[in-house]
Amino acid sequence: MPEAETIWIIGASDGIGEALAREWAARGARLILSARSAERLEVLAASLGPDHAALPLDVSDRKSLGAAAEVIARTGPLDRVVHLAAMYDPGKVADLDPETAARLVTVNLTGSFHIAQIAPPLLRDGGQLALCGSVAGYIGLPQGQIYSATKAGVISLAQTLRAELAGRYDVRLICPGFVDTRLTRRNDFTMPAMITPQIAARAIIAGLGKRRFEVHFPRRLTYALKLLGVLPYWAALPLTRRLAR
Repeated sequence: MPEAETIWIIGASDGIGEALAREWAARGARLILSARSAERLEVLAASLGPDHAALPLDVSDRKSLGAAAEVIARTGPLDRVVHLAAMYDPGKVADLDPETAARLVTVNLTGSFHIAQIAPPLLRDGGQLALCGSVAGYIGLPQGQIYSATKAGVISLAQTLRAELAGRYDVRLICPGFVDTRLTRRNDFTMPAMITPQIAARAIIAGLGKRRFEVHFPRRLTYALKLLGVLPYWAALPLTRRLAR
C-alpha cells in the first residue's frame, strides 16, 4: 500500500479549499490546512481527524508565511503544495475602490509570488506545487476588473516556474471556471456552467494526478474562453463588448 501523501493546502477554510481537504482526507492524505481564519481551520482539521493540522497564516504577509514554513520544515518534506487563497471584488474598473484593488493585487498576485519562493524548499524532490489561476485570467472580460488581471499574472507566474523548476519540482496551474462559493455568490450576472466545490475538488485531484501542466474545468466553459483568448483582437474584442451589455 503506498505511503500517505503529506499535502499543504493554502486557502483551505471554505469553498474549493475545504472541499479539496475533505476529498484528500477521505483518500488517506495527511493535510496541513492554512488560511487566515484560525477558527474555521481548527474546526475543519478536527472534523477530518487527528492526522491533520491547522496552520493559520496570511499569504500577503511574508513574515506570516515564513513562520509557517519554519513549522512545516521541522515535520519533514511535503509531497504537494496547493495554493488557492484569493480575494475577489466584482465590478467595473471605474467603480473599484483603489485600496481594495491594491489589497486584491497583494493577496492574489504577490501572495502567489511569496508561495512560489517559500514552498519549493519544503517539497521532496519531484514534489508538486500548484498555483490557482482562473479562466478569468485567459482574457480581459467585463467586470473581470483587477481580479482578472491578477489571475492573468498568476498564470504567467506558473508558466515561468514550470520552466525554471523543471527537473526538480512538478509545477502545475489550476484554472477553475464558475464554482458555487462565497466569492461567486457576489456576482450579479448569470454564470454559465456553474459547478459545486465538491466537483471542483475531484477535478483538481484527478488533474494533478495526470501529466498535463494545466488543470481546467468545466471543459464546456474553459475551451470556449481559451478560444476567445487566442482569437486576434479584431475578432475577440467585439465579442467581449457584447458581454458588457
